[in-house]
Amino acid sequence: MTVLVGRQAPDFTAAAVMPDGSIKDDFRLSDSAGQYRLLFFWPLDFTFVCPSEIIAHDHRVKTFAERDVQLIGVSIDSQFTHYAWRNTPVDQGGIGEVQFPMVADVHREIMTRYGIAHPEDGVALRASFLIDRSGVVQHQVVNNLPLGRNVDEMVRLVDALQFTEEHGEVCPAGWRKGQPGMKADAAGVADYLNKHADSL
Repeated sequence: MTVLVGRQAPDFTAAAVMPDGSIKDDFRLSDSAGQYRLLFFWPLDFTFVCPSEIIAHDHRVKTFAERDVQLIGVSIDSQFTHYAWRNTPVDQGGIGEVQFPMVADVHREIMTRYGIAHPEDGVALRASFLIDRSGVVQHQVVNNLPLGRNVDEMVRLVDALQFTEEHGEVCPAGWRKGQPGMKADAAGVADYLNKHADSL
């Protein structure tokens, strides 16, 4: 597996099903340069944990958009399989008309570049990459196939990243929007722990 944190997110071009249901043959990650991006992978369409994660992301599209974050999903399925799954009702095992691009990585090139191929099954692990406005990966998480992700944790990390960028302070354990940060020096650590150590 590749650790991409602190590095430029690999760009790619591939077909994708767009939020309006159209198919774009040359979707590029770099098309959304200048925005924050949450790039997330799932193993396969029409499976089990995957629809719960995709719907959870879709339910938070507005929350991410308010933070200038573009959601982008990827799996090894074709754009036509994505299209069919998107047009299958939720109560029939589909995902409905999700409002973010679904990228087709049929040649497995994107998951390979991101270093998150399952060692045996030939699919992507459940991986998420938070990319800043400069295209640098600031956070990544990779789960094995049975373990669904917590999308609210990614919202928290977006808030933490934006707080750090705005205030120049770091975010201690469990930090949430509206809470104090910490100055990144010995005095700042001492002051923060003096006030908050018991609640950590």
